[in-house]
Amino acid sequence: MESGLIHFLEKNSIYIVMFIVLVVWIGIFIFIWNTDKKLKEIEKELKEK
Repeated sequence: MESGLIHFLEKNSIYIVMFIVLVVWIGIFIFIWNTDKKLKEIEKELKEK
């Protein structure tokens, strides 16, 4: 079982790296999106005061 897993990781390592990079970029995008929404809410509150 282990040798099959190691063989899979060795053969498909580029796809695994690409998947991890994609997940990181999606995380960064979601973080920036949420930060932008919060900033817009704060700006709206400040304009109302």
